[in-house]
Amino acid sequence: MDKKLWERGLAKRKEVLGTEYVESSYASADAFNRPFQDLITEYAWGGIWGDERLSKREHSLVNLGMLAGLNRMHEWELHFRGAIRNGVTKDEMQAILHQITVYCGAPAGVECFRIARQIYAEIEKTGE
Repeated sequence: MDKKLWERGLAKRKEVLGTEYVESSYASADAFNRPFQDLITEYAWGGIWGDERLSKREHSLVNLGMLAGLNRMHEWELHFRGAIRNGVTKDEMQAILHQITVYCGAPAGVECFRIARQIYAEIEKTGE
């Protein structure tokens, strides 16, 4: 493992997904999936998200489209929250969801809008 890349990845992962989520993922890791957590932290977060040719915001936009296209809605929700943390506005999100609907299909768009509305309702309720 490249410790420097892993540390950069851990910092990026916490910035985007939230410290609580990342620490919970590691706290619940066992001997079987801890190496997976380290792999994702080092390569996905340190290598890809740590590549500063794209901003965190741009990384978020790319991920939202790919995850919708792959129908990975649990991960899509996680990255939708991250995109909000990375400065993607509600108006921009609406445009992204329209593009997802056209390119990934109406069922994907319906599910993404459902998740987005739920998250925005939570944010309005809690003020976060």
